[in-house]
Amino acid sequence: MYKIMALDIGTKRIGIALSDYLHILANGHSYINREPEQTALEQIYKIAKENNVKKIVIGLPLNMDNTEGEQAKDCRNFACKIQGYEIIFEDERLTSDSAEENLRNKKIDFRKDKGLVDIESACIILEQYLSRKKGT
Repeated sequence: MYKIMALDIGTKRIGIALSDYLHILANGHSYINREPEQTALEQIYKIAKENNVKKIVIGLPLNMDNTEGEQAKDCRNFACKIQGYEIIFEDERLTSDSAEENLRNKKIDFRKDKGLVDIESACIILEQYLSRKKGT
């Protein structure tokens, strides 16, 4: 049994979420700074190892017309550096807006800690993936 990790890769931070072993629930884990990049990769590997992760779902910020812009290319470039795991890309359009709305509904003030939005976005990305996989 293994867990699935989701990453919301931003320019400043990376939000991290983990599934349970049954691949039903997505739970926010943490966020890390994107730079320095080698340190970010080491932290991802550490969290993955500690949680017996085999797959990593990465949010891909597609444009509204389904094309890939600079942010999507940046995510793919970062993902290429993660070795030893199955990498899956998941459309993450509008997850930041949904994440902010979810946090407001939970009465969590994220204005002083934008990392909370990154964690919630990673949860949404993972929930989308798990839901899609359950339907197949």
